[in-house]
Amino acid sequence: MTSEFKHQKTYIMNQQNLDYLKDNIKYLGFGEGLYQALEANVREGKPAFTLQFNNEFNGTSMDATLNFRKSDSTEVYFLNSYQASLQHTEGQQVKQTFYLNKGRGVTCKEAFNLLEGRAVNKDLTNKEGQVYNAWLQLDFKVVEPKGNYQVNQYHHNYGYDLQKELQKHPLKELKTEAEKGRLIESLEKGNRQSVTFVKDGAEQKMFMEANPRFKTLNLYDSKMQRVHSQTQKETSSKSQQQQKQEKNEKVEPVDEDASSRGKLSKKRRAQSQSLNP
Repeated sequence: MTSEFKHQKTYIMNQQNLDYLKDNIKYLGFGEGLYQALEANVREGKPAFTLQFNNEFNGTSMDATLNFRKSDSTEVYFLNSYQASLQHTEGQQVKQTFYLNKGRGVTCKEAFNLLEGRAVNKDLTNKEGQVYNAWLQLDFKVVEPKGNYQVNQYHHNYGYDLQKELQKHPLKELKTEAEKGRLIESLEKGNRQSVTFVKDGAEQKMFMEANPRFKTLNLYDSKMQRVHSQTQKETSSKSQQQQKQEKNEKVEPVDEDASSRGKLSKKRRAQSQSLNP
C-alpha cells in the first residue's frame, strides 16, 4: 500500500468522522456554528477537546460544554457528553452533565427545559437493550456523588396520561389531530407551550406544561402567573394522598447508562413554527 493511498484513506475516514460528529451536533440542537472549531480540533489530532456553546431560550441564557474524545484504538472521535448550565431567576446557577450514546440523548432544548425544572418524555434503553418510555425530571434537592442532580423517572406504570389530562381542558388545539399531535410533541419535549382556551365562544391565551409527578398540567396566564382550573383545584385537594402514593410507587432515579442511551422518539415529527423550538 503506497503512502499516497494511506493518506487518501485516512482523509476519507477523517471526513466521515467529521460528518458523523456534525450530524450529532445538529441533532442535539447545537446548530452549525461549531463546525469550524470542530474540524480544527479533529485535524490537530488531540486525544480530547471541548467546544463551548451558548444560546438563549425565552430570554434565558444557557451555556454548554461539549466533550469530545478520541478512541484509544482508532483515530475516530466521539461526542460522549455535554455539561449544560443556566442561571435561575433567583440567582442560583444549576448545571447538569448529560451523557450520550453515539451522539444521541437529551437535546439542547430538552436540557434547558430540565434545568428549568420541567419534565421531558424520552425513549430509553435499559441494560438488557430493551426500549422503554419514561418522563424524566431533575430533583434539585438530591445531588449525586459526581455532582449531577438526581434524575427521577416516571414510567408508564406510574399512571400519567398526558392526552387524558389535555382532554380535561377546552383547548382550541384539540380540534384537529394535527394540532393535537404538535401540542403533545411540544409538551413531551418539556416546553411551556402556548395554548388557547375557548369558553362561551371567547378565546384566552394561556401556557401549559406537563407535570407527570402529580399527574396533571401546570397552567399559566399570559403574564406567566400560575393559575388553577377547577380540575386542578380538585386535584390539589388530593395532593397529600398522591405524595403518599408516590412513595409507594416506583419512581426511580434514572440509570446514568440508560439515560445516555436515550433514543429519538418514534413520535418525533417536524415541529410547527408556532411551537417553541
